[in-house]
Amino acid sequence: MQISHLQDRDTVVGRADLFTGHALIDPLFDGNDVRQTTGGEVTFAPGARSNWHTHPAGQTLVVTDGRGWIQEEGGEKHVIRAGDVIWTPPGVKHWHGAMATHSMTHIAIQKQVDGSAVEWLEPVSDEEYRH
Repeated sequence: MQISHLQDRDTVVGRADLFTGHALIDPLFDGNDVRQTTGGEVTFAPGARSNWHTHPAGQTLVVTDGRGWIQEEGGEKHVIRAGDVIWTPPGVKHWHGAMATHSMTHIAIQKQVDGSAVEWLEPVSDEEYRH
C-alpha cells in the first residue's frame, strides 16, 4: 500500500506556454511500476483554459467545482459542471477551461504511453474561446 500525503505534493502554477490565464495544478498521483496512469486536480480562474492538446491513451475528467467548457477540434463547445465526467478518446485534439465568469476545477486522469500522458499544442485563441 502506498499513501501520498497532501503535504508532500506542492501546488504548481500552470505554465504560461501551456495555459491561457491562471491555472493551479495539484498533482494527485504519478505512475509507478504497476500503474501507468497519472492524476491531478486543476483549478482554472475565470477565463483560464488549457492549450489545445491530445492524450495518447485518452483522458477522463471529473468536474468537481464550478462551470467550464470543453471542446473537441471541429466540434461544438460544451458546458461542463460539477459532477460531470468527460471521456476524451486517444488522439482527439481538445481544450478545456473555465467560463469567462466562473472558475472551474476538475480532476484529470490519463494513462502514460512511452512516458508521456499529453501532447501539448497551440494556445486556444480568444476568438476560439468566445465561440
